[in-house]
Amino acid sequence: MAIGNNVNEEEGVYDILQNAAGEILIIIRYRNGGPENPRLIYDGGKQALLYRSRESAVMLDNINENARAPLKSVSEVLMVELENDDVAREYSVPLRPVKSLEALMKN
Repeated sequence: MAIGNNVNEEEGVYDILQNAAGEILIIIRYRNGGPENPRLIYDGGKQALLYRSRESAVMLDNINENARAPLKSVSEVLMVELENDDVAREYSVPLRPVKSLEALMKN
């Protein structure tokens, strides 16, 4: 699936964690190429779209129902990319709420 010039991947295995302060951490597998002006697009449903750069976007699919409200309530998340169980990269990503991720992807 492609959106504009973006190459999209689905992330089937990832973790969403929340600390006592309400901050959200999302752990995904490492990808080549660093993030450039990343954004997490989310509508409160079962999917979120991480734009890592102009060349890389990742669909986070099947978000657990218990994680949806906490995720939608933050303005920023910490992304961690793991390579062979080691932290290869971490970066802050602003969360951009949208009414409908599905409608956005059709455009």
